[in-house]
Amino acid sequence: MTVEAAAPRLGKARAGEVFLAFLKLGLTSFGGPVAHLGYFRAEFVERRRWLDEPAYADLVALCQFLPGPSSSQVGMAIGLTRAGYLGALAAWTAFTTPSAILLLLFGFGVGWLGEAAGSSWLHGLKIAAVAVVALAVLQMARSLAPDRNRATLAVAAAALALGFAASRFLKTSSARRYREGLESGSTYGSTYGSTMSYGGSAYGETTYGDAGGNRAG
Repeated sequence: MTVEAAAPRLGKARAGEVFLAFLKLGLTSFGGPVAHLGYFRAEFVERRRWLDEPAYADLVALCQFLPGPSSSQVGMAIGLTRAGYLGALAAWTAFTTPSAILLLLFGFGVGWLGEAAGSSWLHGLKIAAVAVVALAVLQMARSLAPDRNRATLAVAAAALALGFAASRFLKTSSARRYREGLESGSTYGSTYGSTMSYGGSAYGETTYGDAGGNRAG
């Protein structure tokens, strides 16, 4: 068998391998795109060794620059480097299909779940995703910022991003408290005004009516 004849079979075999690897991640990965990048690194850089740390960092940087969901783009890029275009399609299909099916089932079943749909187990998954992201960032920092200059630039960029996020959070919180204050003040004013009107009417009917009756008598 020639190399040219064996290449398509190898590509299909690798596409199946890519599909199974991303299917496992699609069923077990929780959190947003940043958390998914941590799962990808643990699976394909550390465990399977499909690519090394600098290559993965280059893919992440490229996909962060592009518009759209970065985790799906990184997954498709990993599938592309592993098994060509068929691998990219397998990676995207296997990673996104489980979450799409679960989302549809959750949407149809949320009426029967009741309070369990917003219970603490969802918050526990979020905390676990934050831990995965933090661990991935610390481990990738060794290759992304190996010297003092790049480490200083990374710290400055992180501080700037956190400051911007904090300012937006404070601004949103202040606006929400202001609206809540206006709504509560409007409710209090309408209640107080109706009470005074009712009291004034009752006072007028009782006092001045009795006084007029006494004078007439």
